[in-house]
Amino acid sequence: MSPGGDLLDRSLVLIRVRDDTVYVGHGGTVLATDRHGFLHEGIEHGLFVDQTRLLSRYRCLVDGKPPLPVAQSKVAQHSWLGYYLIPGTTQRDRHADLTAPEGAAQEAVELRISRVVGDGLHEDLDIANYTQGPVALRLQLDIDADFADQEETRKARQQHGMLTRTWRVHEDARELVFDYKAEHRYDVQGNRGVATLHRGVTLRIDHADSLPVERDGHVEFAIELPARGRWHACLRWIPCIDGARLLPPRECRAFLPDRSRHGPEAVFLREATAFDSPESDTLAPVVVDALVRARRDLLALRLSRYDRGPRAWTVAAGLPMYLALFGRDTLTVAWEAALLGPELMRGTLPALAELQGTESNDWRDEQPGRMLHEAHTGPLEQLNFTPKGRYYGAHTTSAFYPFVIAQLWHWTADREAVAPFVEPARKAIRWLDRWKGPKGLHRYQTRSIQGVENQGWKDSHDAIVHADGSVVAAPIATCEEQGLVYAAKLNFAEVLWWFDHKDEARRMFDEARELKQRFNDAFWMADERFFAMALDPQQQQVRSIASNALHCVATGIAGKDHVLPTMERLFAPDMFTGWGIRTLSSEHPAYNPYSYHRGTVWPVEHGPFAVGAYRYGLHDRVEQICKAQFEAAALFEHRRLPELFGGHPRDADHPFPALYPAANSPQAWSATTVFTLLQAMFGLQPFAPFRMLFVDPHLPAWLPEIRLRGLRVADVELSLRFYRNPGGSSDYEILEQRGQLHVIRQPSPWSLTANFGERLKDLVLSALPGR
Repeated sequence: MSPGGDLLDRSLVLIRVRDDTVYVGHGGTVLATDRHGFLHEGIEHGLFVDQTRLLSRYRCLVDGKPPLPVAQSKVAQHSWLGYYLIPGTTQRDRHADLTAPEGAAQEAVELRISRVVGDGLHEDLDIANYTQGPVALRLQLDIDADFADQEETRKARQQHGMLTRTWRVHEDARELVFDYKAEHRYDVQGNRGVATLHRGVTLRIDHADSLPVERDGHVEFAIELPARGRWHACLRWIPCIDGARLLPPRECRAFLPDRSRHGPEAVFLREATAFDSPESDTLAPVVVDALVRARRDLLALRLSRYDRGPRAWTVAAGLPMYLALFGRDTLTVAWEAALLGPELMRGTLPALAELQGTESNDWRDEQPGRMLHEAHTGPLEQLNFTPKGRYYGAHTTSAFYPFVIAQLWHWTADREAVAPFVEPARKAIRWLDRWKGPKGLHRYQTRSIQGVENQGWKDSHDAIVHADGSVVAAPIATCEEQGLVYAAKLNFAEVLWWFDHKDEARRMFDEARELKQRFNDAFWMADERFFAMALDPQQQQVRSIASNALHCVATGIAGKDHVLPTMERLFAPDMFTGWGIRTLSSEHPAYNPYSYHRGTVWPVEHGPFAVGAYRYGLHDRVEQICKAQFEAAALFEHRRLPELFGGHPRDADHPFPALYPAANSPQAWSATTVFTLLQAMFGLQPFAPFRMLFVDPHLPAWLPEIRLRGLRVADVELSLRFYRNPGGSSDYEILEQRGQLHVIRQPSPWSLTANFGERLKDLVLSALPGR
């Protein structure tokens, strides 16, 4: 770090992701506008539902001219408000130039646009005449639709259909209806047929104080207002997806929360673990803000089509580009969000079980038992231009699935909830075991002509590179995928044992132990004191220094003697930026601080990294990881960690990190990373089958106290206070507990730093009255 790097004044740093576009979204719907709230053709703006751009152009004009924007902002992730002035409508003040902003303010006629996104869009248009005389004006809505796939907004269009536009007059309302139909005859890798698409959007105008007409392609209102007069119209943009009309929010002026107390959002906000801290002079407020923001971002990304009830749901991967179900993303989110409650595990596991592979289909990289990578709903997927309507090209998902089942068991001990997923997990593990190389290590290779080339944790086409910078050819066995299979077998073996499949459990445990030995023999680079990134098709080590290796520490597959050198290497200056750990060493020939997987920093990796450091009792590294990520969060708008950010060093020349230009924000697994960071600092591990909660807090000076309220383990709810003593040690206090649960202080079973005396002392103190 350069001199002065830690003394810089960063008080005005505020990094906005995709700064030229405003995204208002909820679930599978997103409205992407310019900064002033309008849509312009030819760029990535639009109203998107199910990854289809319904609206491609939308502007408000007054007497043929745009209004003057004065203040626009999101109210919440799903709502937005814009204030505008309409200049030149009257001239009572002879000193005022009504075409200038100050003149328009002196003789103010205000247009206010309020928006709430749900399954579609509800919009209120309100005009207020603050002058002392009457005004007359024409409000025009310039609207068009193109039904492009979200990918087609950035690339050449592939699908072409028939689009109709109809104006309908009803007694109390008017409607502008866009209807689009397309079909595609396909013959690809053994898949033949004709796919059809039917999508539409209806603009319904209700409660208008003057009814509109359609003229020259515009929807137009003639408005006359007396002094102090007001005008209102309600616009509902109603999507139609394959013949089914969705229902956008109905109520006008709907910035208030959902009034239903029984829907998933209300239940989650009421029941999910909450966080607070009395500290104000430390990093604690940033930590709490990041945690609170992350809770709400998960709700904003909820995919309602997969709801299994108010306490079982799942999320899209990220806004704006990943508003779809991604297998490994949602599984990561589900286990990382378990600190809030089991809702995401209960919703994600059945959704993926239903979509588990059942046949061999090279177009989709599908095989029996293989778990889903992604399921998109856009026109290109529905018309089968791409295989990603249901695509299986990920190795990671099939390993994560059994692991997350074990996490659900650890948090709930709910046999009825876990039992349906045991067989899908067995199938996933059988699929994993069929795809091994000569050394018994797990590898991948795509078969689809439009498939994902790299099917490990890092899935961009150039993510896995040799030490000379050249791209590694498939089949590839990456180091982290071995760790994920190891964790899957080790954890799922325990579930099998509890469900009375004891012989199978023993066999799976032995397989995990054997895999660990094979892995350490094949991947450890003694001269580098580090794990190889991968094995190439010739089973030779890919000797690049990359973040993949830290997943091997997190999953426990790293040999005990390899843990410390691996951790030390990853915190060397070429890997640790000060904001986080790079995906690839800055000394590597292929390093690029902006590349998707060759030098950027991914927040999602840091939750498992912190858990890995805690696992081995390396609490100084836990603090270093957590501090870097929360200090990064402090610089981003809304304390929200984006999908990824640049890998520049934190020094006097780089007072804040750069952005990957196309980063998603919010990104689901970046949101849940903050909960995992917290869990690592608390050393918090549930074991509901024995009604136990293990803790081993090590709070840093920058987080001297934090409280968790409503933490759920099994059928017990409790509130905990974690705090740092003046001498630097940390402790905990049970503030409230409903139900029987033993809270026990114990270091990690794999700790390299805890001794027998410390463990015994912690057990005794945990049993004392007053806890």
